[in-house]
Order: sequence, then structure tokens, then C-alpha cells
Amino acid sequence: MFENLSKKLEVVFKKLRGEGKITEANIAESLREVRRVLLDADVNYKVAKEFVDNVQKRAVGREVLTSITPGQLIVKIIYEEMVKLLGVSKADIQDAPNPPTVIMIAGLQGSGKTTFCGKLALYLRTKGRNPLLVAADVHRPAAIDQLVLLGKQVDIPVYLERDRDAVTIAGNSIEYARKNIRDTVIIDTAGRLHVDEEMMREAIAVKEKVRPHEILFVVDSMTGQDAVNTAKAFHDRLNFDGVVLTKLDGDARGGAALSIRHVVEKPIKFAGVGEKLDALEPFHPDRIASRILGMGDVLTLVEKAQEQFEVEHAQKLEEKLRKAQFTFEDFLEQLRALKNMGPLNQLVGMIPGMNRLPADAAIDDKALVRVEAIIQSMTREERMRPSILNGSRRRRIARGSGTTIQEVNRLVKQFDEMQKMIKRMSKGNVRRAMKGLQFPLN
Repeated sequence: MFENLSKKLEVVFKKLRGEGKITEANIAESLREVRRVLLDADVNYKVAKEFVDNVQKRAVGREVLTSITPGQLIVKIIYEEMVKLLGVSKADIQDAPNPPTVIMIAGLQGSGKTTFCGKLALYLRTKGRNPLLVAADVHRPAAIDQLVLLGKQVDIPVYLERDRDAVTIAGNSIEYARKNIRDTVIIDTAGRLHVDEEMMREAIAVKEKVRPHEILFVVDSMTGQDAVNTAKAFHDRLNFDGVVLTKLDGDARGGAALSIRHVVEKPIKFAGVGEKLDALEPFHPDRIASRILGMGDVLTLVEKAQEQFEVEHAQKLEEKLRKAQFTFEDFLEQLRALKNMGPLNQLVGMIPGMNRLPADAAIDDKALVRVEAIIQSMTREERMRPSILNGSRRRRIARGSGTTIQEVNRLVKQFDEMQKMIKRMSKGNVRRAMKGLQFPLN
């Protein structure tokens, strides 16, 4: 989402770093440009003004004007103020002193509210919780069916009563959770295409009935400034505890993420970063600010890698590299783990400095698919012994994978070069070489 914002800010920062001497005049000029960039990103006008004013107050001090690297110090100040704007630190879900913890989900229709319920249930289960989904959106039968389908996909039960009202369903679900040893109840409430009194009254009634420990407001981050206005309307009536930004992987301008916490004074707790049910991340203000300013997000990247690569498996892989026994079979396994980490364009955005790539730079997930297809078209013997891949075998692999002989030849050549490099590695350098190893992707 923050690609355009990052690139525009990078232009401002580059100019600022290139100044021979930082003065109050060029600080003011640069911050006017920052303000314009924020407004272009659909950041709330008052939020953008206050943000720039806070940066300017700190930036015109003696510390900056006499600094050896004043341009970089101003960028540091902007980063720190952006972290404050986004919420300073990660905010966790509140737990009940006695289970079950009740989480009420609210938001407009089409914001991704029901899908978020499924994502949250899956996320909490990975943290050792035993959740229950509750279908309390009785006004839209499709919402109930959607939640049931999501429940099946993540193997989490859904409580529903098609002939009851939302308040009764929500209340009965708590007793059901206690009897069935479910420590977390996630209640999906009704939404509308816009804020109306009937929806609000029902949401308030559900809140009074179940007394949730956490109310999360789900908002489509691609709706920009409208998202902020809707959040304020909901907060005035429900006093929710936290915000969830969906579709943060989209191509919107990012204004909602930078405005919403400041306007409603409640933390952003989660961000939806894709369509898959595991595409949900806790919201880390410092990491998001780092991404926006083109500094990357190495911590999240490492966490994603750790989810896919177990320590024991990594040790076995290291041993194979040490003995120069790395095969196409091993490579295919690593390739699938890389794909599970998420789309390449999202992973690239977490690498510091990658916001400086040209706008038309090719970051193609299909390259991984083509490589996987080529390897899968090999027999097991060919994967274990690439040296037997003669011309006829390569033609068969190209036909079977829907690629060209040239693509097969390129992959085999790159893999052969990689194996030669592995053989040249000394035992003491295996770990270091593994970190810098780049598998062939094109």
C-alpha cells in the first residue's frame, strides 16, 4: 500500500540530504513538501498539519542545525513522529480473567469484517487459543454462509441459530463456549453499506448483552478518508477498543493507516495483508513507519521466515550443504517454503532500500511458479542427479512444465553453478554462505 507514499517521501529526503547546509528555510521548504505528500496520500488535513508542526518544532533546534549529518537526523525525527502517529507500540487483545474472552467484531458491509473473523480465529489458534466463531449477522444470510465456509477452511466451529435475533445468538454463544471448552468467542455482527441507526442500535444491544472484553472495528483501508469518518461514527456510539485495517496490501494511498489512530485515539491492532486466511499481521507502528520511510521491515521478514523454516530442518539443510549434497529435491522444498512466506512484492517491501527500485521493476511471483513446474516435471532420479539431464530429457521437461528448453537450460546451468560454489565452500564458511546464497529464480 505505501509504495507511492514511500517513493514520494524518498524524493524529499534525497533533496534534504543533498543540502550543503541545513537552515530553517530549507527545513520549512522540505516539510511543506512532506505535508503535500501526506495530503496526496489522503491523510486527514488536521493530522498532516499537526505531524509537520511537531517535526518542525524538533527540527529547527540547535541539535539539528549543528549536526554533522542534519539531513539524516531530520529523517530520524520524521520516523519517530510517524511512530507516535501510528501508535508507538503494538497493542495486544485484552484477555478475560475467566474464559471465555469475548471479542466483538464491528464494521461496515464490504469492509472484510467476516473474512477477518476467520483470519483472527486462525491467528489465535496458532497462539494456543481454542476459538469459537459466532454468526450474529442475521440480516445477511450470505454472511452466515460465508462464516460457516471460513470455519470449515480453518477447522474452527461456528455457532449459529438461523431463526433467532443477533442479541440472543450472541448471548447463547457464550454459554455454548463454556460447555465446549472454547476459551475465545469471536462474534461477527451485522454491517450496512453505510452507518445507520438500526445497525448501531443492534450493535449496542449485543455489546450490552455479552459485555465483550474487546471490540474491534474493521475498516477497509482503501477507502481513505471515508474510513476515518466511519471509524469516528462507530467509536462515538460503541467506544471500541481497537482498529483492524483490511486490504493493506492494496494500491490505495495509505491515508487511513496514518490518520485513523490519531482521530479516534484507539490503537490499530491488526492489518490484513492479503486474501489468504493466514494473511493477517499484528500491527507494529515502528515497523510500518520503517516501511513507509523506505527503511524496510527486517523483523517481520525474519518472523515470516522462522514460521516456515524449523530449526531442525535448517540444521539438516546446512549438513547437506556442508557435504555438497544439495539437490533439486531440496531446492523444491525451499522454494515452496519461500512461496508460503507471501507474495514477492510484499517481501521485497520489507527489505531496506528496495523502495528505490524503478516503478517498472519486475517482481514476478510467476517466476517461482515456472521454476517449480520445471522441477516437478523432472523424475525423482533427475532431481537427485541433474548430471543425467541430456537434451531429450530437457525437451520432455520443457513440454511437461509448459516452459521452453531455454528456461530449463538456464535453471539447470544456474543450479550447476550453485552446486560448484557449494563444493568450494570451506566448512567454516557454510553458515555465512547460506545467508548470502541466492537461488536461481529466472
